[in-house]
Amino acid sequence: MKAVKFEKYGGLDVLQLEEVPRPAPKDKQVLVKVKAAGINPGEASIREGKLDKQFPTTFPSGEGSDFAGIIEEVGTGVIGFAVGDEVLGFTNNRASHAEYLVAETDEIVKRPNNVSWEEAGGLFVAGTTAWASVKAVSLKTGDTVVVSGAAGGVGSIVIQLAKNAGAKVIGLAGEANQQWLTNHGIIAVTYGDGQADRIKAAANGKIDAFIDTYGQGYVELALELGVPADRINTIIDFEAVQKHGVKADGSAKAATAEVLAQLADLIASGKLEITIAKTFPLSQVREAYSELERRHTRGKIVLLP
Repeated sequence: MKAVKFEKYGGLDVLQLEEVPRPAPKDKQVLVKVKAAGINPGEASIREGKLDKQFPTTFPSGEGSDFAGIIEEVGTGVIGFAVGDEVLGFTNNRASHAEYLVAETDEIVKRPNNVSWEEAGGLFVAGTTAWASVKAVSLKTGDTVVVSGAAGGVGSIVIQLAKNAGAKVIGLAGEANQQWLTNHGIIAVTYGDGQADRIKAAANGKIDAFIDTYGQGYVELALELGVPADRINTIIDFEAVQKHGVKADGSAKAATAEVLAQLADLIASGKLEITIAKTFPLSQVREAYSELERRHTRGKIVLLP
């Protein structure tokens, strides 16, 4: 089978599509033929060595957490899943960017019929990160929350979960994404010079919470806008976390099959939309990450092995 590998830290050029042995499931594991697998900014940072202290790498390394696919084989002791089941899930073994992977049965859920492969395969990291971010700032009905990077892979889910929680949501994004935000019931504000004044005008009162999915000074902006530190969550600016004591809850805070199932049910019931920006074949993994790293994509980029 083919799988994405890299043998040293570096840029896109270190990513290789290699022929490797197909794994076999062991106790309480299943073998999944991957139909779709999301890509995420954190994976690019790991590949570049930027997160070596938090997530050390053993080379050669595989890549990828999100996936959706069809069970081809079950190991011993598997209950509740069978060959042919369509599932979505996650792996902590950096292995989803491949034609097949072995998954633990407590890391998969069955795919609802009306959730596409692309939505299912790109859901886990962005979805659970968004879930944890919204929980971190304790949103309640009537709160006003600002979201930076509001049209990105995580931000586009955050805004919807925040709106579902009853909050008034102000989304920061580029000009090209203003109408998309408006169509989703979000108060759209362009980022850049003068954004603080535009946010204040849009809020028309106190700003209760701020969720930063982009970095580059948005935590400081939130503090300047009078948002308490315990109601600011960033998924990327860890220096600001150390400096200001804001929260940094992300995927690890919600990385369970139960949360994944709830997110999938929201999609199935029409209460959550996962925007798929682009799809790429596994052979174009470098091109997929090149697109991601430009940081101007609306929604998720997904590999289709």
